Amino acid sequence: MYKVVAFDAFGTIFDVYSISQLAEEIYPGNGQAISMMWRDRQIEYTRLVSMADPSQEGSSYYTSFWDLTIKALHYTCARLHLPMNLEIQDRFMGQYAQLNIFPDVIPVLKELQLQGVHTSILSNGSKEMLKTVVANNQLSTYFEKLISVDDVRHFKVMPQSYQLVLDQFSCKKDEVLFISCNAWDIVGAAWFGFPTYWVNRFQLPFETIGLPPTYQASSLSDLSSYL
Repeated sequence: MYKVVAFDAFGTIFDVYSISQLAEEIYPGNGQAISMMWRDRQIEYTRLVSMADPSQEGSSYYTSFWDLTIKALHYTCARLHLPMNLEIQDRFMGQYAQLNIFPDVIPVLKELQLQGVHTSILSNGSKEMLKTVVANNQLSTYFEKLISVDDVRHFKVMPQSYQLVLDQFSCKKDEVLFISCNAWDIVGAAWFGFPTYWVNRFQLPFETIGLPPTYQASSLSDLSSYL
């Protein structure tokens, strides 16, 4: 049914909240709060960058997702009145490059590979960030393309970001199944015109705006039944 399956990376394949373990080690009693606030601020910064300058040529305020993630970390610690220095920053960012993958990821990727379906990642992450976290989890052989929004200097949910999949695979919108754990990403992809698969890992309600996902499940394990 679909020629290409495009996965979001952070939150969908890689568990961004697994960093709470390190956060708890560094700042006892604050692990969960740090992981949640850090993620929220990280995404908020991507939206600010693109909304402030939605130029087709890319935002003049664009900076890599890696750098925005560092800035979001510093904000989070300041907000929680926690000390921050270069050593702590490096520990956090080193862990971010080695985020855990969810247990349902590899079985699904193996099945897609056997079926001959084209696979890619479409992510806000910078190119080096994606290469590193994919390689550290031994996933390089499963993805034909690691697509970063660096190429358009706009973050999701700007339409230019989703267009990158079509440019890379020379396919039509309805031939791409876009998969994400992030409901806002599903809304953006659906508005662009992609069929979508929402991995509702945390049993959350869907957004009250936008188109509903084409498919919805609590894990990636049900994906094969829709292909």
